[in-house]
Amino acid sequence: MTNVVEGAGVVVVRDGVTALSASDFTIPAAKITAIIGPNGSGKSTLLHALTGLLETESGTLSILGKTPKAARTSVAYVLQHMNVHPGIPMTVREVVLMGRYPGLGLLRRPSAKDRASVKEAMELLSIDNLADRQVFRLSGGQRQRVFVAQALAQDHTVLLMDEPLTGLDIHSAQTIDDIIHDEPAQGCSVVFTTHDLEEARAADHVILVSGYVVASGAPGEVLTPENLATAYGLGRLHPENVDASGAIDDAYESDHHHDGEG
Repeated sequence: MTNVVEGAGVVVVRDGVTALSASDFTIPAAKITAIIGPNGSGKSTLLHALTGLLETESGTLSILGKTPKAARTSVAYVLQHMNVHPGIPMTVREVVLMGRYPGLGLLRRPSAKDRASVKEAMELLSIDNLADRQVFRLSGGQRQRVFVAQALAQDHTVLLMDEPLTGLDIHSAQTIDDIIHDEPAQGCSVVFTTHDLEEARAADHVILVSGYVVASGAPGEVLTPENLATAYGLGRLHPENVDASGAIDDAYESDHHHDGEG
């Protein structure tokens, strides 16, 4: 399979507002795809549509040749703001084991294979030493690694991640970044949202979003000064903020961002 995702004329409505206008895009198999765009551009909306948590209003969207909902058993995802309520004192091991739930029987009894998958995922994220700790007592970076481990513990072909590296300590960010770049070697397609141009440049494939998909393809083809000017609204006002390599001036981006869904 060349592409794991095919989107044609995809429109997504969120809370009565069109969050993603008609868009065409593809996501290649066993590669790293970055979805990038300004705040409120529809990055997370697109990712939620891929998980099946948001339905498309029109157009066609397939993942692994199926609808997003039908493909869920093969798709693992880590969304922003995932957490465990303090009133539910779950341990790290218990939360990671939840990644195996889709394949467990009615009695929810994990097999030796399930336990081995959980152990391997915890080791990959360097949280095996935290296995018996309550998740709500962990730092933000440690919790993020727990939820990535939960996703890895699931049998999956596609891994979706919503800004997985934002606001993390260096160790956690590096650990998760290593996972992102190791997964394709296992035949997994990784898709993550980001607001960081350098993260996007390091991907194999990029989808640039600004209320619709401005461009989709190799980083060098997508992250051009013209496309970035279109996506970030620099255009006529501040063309000097896009240099020859397509980089956006950090000061401009930080001074002009607005709150809202990414």
